[in-house]
Amino acid sequence: MSHTRILPADDEGIAEAARLILAGQPVAVPTETVYGLAADATSGEAVARIYAAKGRPSFNPLIVHVPGLEEAAEIAMLDDRAKALAGRFWPGPLTMILPLRSHAPIASLVTAGLATVAVRAAAHPAMRALLRATGRPLAAPSANASGRISPTRATHVLASLEGRIPLILDGGATSHGLESTIVAVRETALELLRPGPISADELGARAAQGRAIEAPGQLASHYAPAKPLRLDALKARPDEWLIGFAPIPGHSTLSASGDLTEAAARLFDRLHEADASTHPAIAVAPIPDTGIGTAIMDRLRRAAAPR
Repeated sequence: MSHTRILPADDEGIAEAARLILAGQPVAVPTETVYGLAADATSGEAVARIYAAKGRPSFNPLIVHVPGLEEAAEIAMLDDRAKALAGRFWPGPLTMILPLRSHAPIASLVTAGLATVAVRAAAHPAMRALLRATGRPLAAPSANASGRISPTRATHVLASLEGRIPLILDGGATSHGLESTIVAVRETALELLRPGPISADELGARAAQGRAIEAPGQLASHYAPAKPLRLDALKARPDEWLIGFAPIPGHSTLSASGDLTEAAARLFDRLHEADASTHPAIAVAPIPDTGIGTAIMDRLRRAAAPR
């Protein structure tokens, strides 16, 4: 991609952004917190392009943006507490971690293979208009290169992602300038996973107590298979389910053609498939440690680490 356009977040800009998103591309769009890099959350390949653009070192769970409670209920299970929080704070800068609904049309790359999903209904008119125009849930982490300062203006996005994405919708400066508050709705309590514009006191939430990582902005490993995992395997040992890549076919493959975007999109599905097989161990064919392959290998190294 050679050039990144900036268009006003008006009707024409929204229509062009929706066209690109429905074609599988990520687009930068303002929210009331920071600018997000939005893509179709139902498409693994589209979500993989978010990671490729950001240069994200690991596949972290991403926030799924929806218009409101009705659409959230199509992908997540909301109890009375979650519905009450949505009634008070949506649309707005609150993200809830909720159980992923069975057969929800969300790409596994969005949830990093977890059984929960992060859901938010943003208040910014540009994001809301884009959700209406696409008719899809949109995965949208902050629109900046991984590890860089979060963007609150279109010019910040351009400085970080010039040439990596096709379009930035310019809606001016964001109002909060701080990422959304993230709360996990547990069976026993509400746990604050990331501070933000809405305080723990306002939510009636407690601080999270040393749990596994399940939200953006947290830094440890996410989904790992229960079985031992061997990397850079040219063929399977008798006890292994081999996940292939390129010329190495395996029992299943990340990409027969060697397409790293396709491999990223399939990664968690293939790991789950291998974990559910009758083979007591898993092997993965060599993956190039370049581009989005670096993120794939980061995840696989974490999954293969001794536990």
